[in-house]
Amino acid sequence: MHWVAMLLQDNQLSQEQIQRFAMAFMAIIPLLILIGIAIVMIPCWFILKKAGFTPWLSLLCLIPSLGVLVLLYVLAFAEWKVVPAPQLGYPPPYPPPPQPPLPPRA
Repeated sequence: MHWVAMLLQDNQLSQEQIQRFAMAFMAIIPLLILIGIAIVMIPCWFILKKAGFTPWLSLLCLIPSLGVLVLLYVLAFAEWKVVPAPQLGYPPPYPPPPQPPLPPRA
């Protein structure tokens, strides 16, 4: 932000140029906010879905700082409705190969 102040101080910009600069900032900042929300909300959506909760709880991320904190407490202290994966041990041994037939007795 300091470079903006230095730019505006050093150069004698006209009022129209300053207004264009401000309008460009006003167009870019909402896009950056949306990108920031997506960076936080999308992983929360997948974590909640894998934990067995409704993914719509990720909308709590829209509440600044308090929403993410509440979401972390919900994830930390609630019982997850996840079925544990079965423990895989050693597979059973293969049956022995068939034996050749015995010769006929006379």
